[in-house]
Amino acid sequence: MDEHAEVSRAGDLVSYQDGAVVSRIILKRETGNVTLFAFDTGQELSEHTTPYDALVQIVDGEAAITIAGRPYRLRAGDMIIMPAHQPHALKAVSRFKMLLTMIRS
Repeated sequence: MDEHAEVSRAGDLVSYQDGAVVSRIILKRETGNVTLFAFDTGQELSEHTTPYDALVQIVDGEAAITIAGRPYRLRAGDMIIMPAHQPHALKAVSRFKMLLTMIRS
């Protein structure tokens, strides 16, 4: 595989789609993944848990994130860690894009 560095703007790598959540895997390794998501207004991921820590970085827009029953409001430039085994959910207050970095260890 030919590995090389490439400069990108995260917000340009995935587009909004009416009434949908769109995702694109940016990097996939055994130790973890980086995935870019675009949520249309009102779209959500219902409450769930994962066995790994995850870092959410908001690239554009505004999201409501609940972790272990505690609500957070994040905007472009904000980030939050979602700890392993803690229930969490996400909802688009407005259209938003986020980078999700999942660490498997």
